[in-house]
Amino acid sequence: MSRLLEKQKAISLRKKGLSYSQIKGFLGISKSTLSSWLKDFPLSEERIKELKGSEQKIERCRETKRKKKEARLNDFYNEEKKRILPLSKKELYLAGFFLYWGEGSKNDFTRISISNTDPAVIKFFMSWLEKCWNVKKEKLRINLHLYKDMDINKEISFWTEVLEISKLQFDNPYIKDSISKNINHKKGFGHGTCNLKIGDARLSERVLMGLKVLNDYYIK
Repeated sequence: MSRLLEKQKAISLRKKGLSYSQIKGFLGISKSTLSSWLKDFPLSEERIKELKGSEQKIERCRETKRKKKEARLNDFYNEEKKRILPLSKKELYLAGFFLYWGEGSKNDFTRISISNTDPAVIKFFMSWLEKCWNVKKEKLRINLHLYKDMDINKEISFWTEVLEISKLQFDNPYIKDSISKNINHKKGFGHGTCNLKIGDARLSERVLMGLKVLNDYYIK
């Protein structure tokens, strides 16, 4: 059984209420691996009460640790939200440059182009273009990189809705021969990759020179 199929089977068994020990017994997978795979699939309190002896102790311990981590992360989230937001225009301006430095196309002086699987990253970049460079979203073009087992029209509709732009702004998607289920277990590719671009030579030149400023600052 492939690792992907093992993970899918482990998740399926967990959803049926099986403990880590029971799943390990069925699949022969270490508890450390199961801990990574099943961290987002806790047992209900009612199901934990049904378990006996060491199995119940192990599951209750895991649930206690999960809740502590959840509370800790929630505290960190609230603290960072206060520190980060709201963004000033200069902070937004700089953040966009750093994002483009890492994720953007830097070899084309005729257009701005960035790709990512995370819709929030693409929406942030759209906001950067609009608020810092006065680029209207109607001028943007979208090219999706999808997989042959995906529902193409459904994925276009997803990106259209989440980015709040017209389907007329989408080019024909690039369809990869591989299938999405072979990589989706790594997370992040649920809706393919979105490439956002705008043909604007002067804007591209300014952005690339801004990146050169940052590069020269750190590499002297």
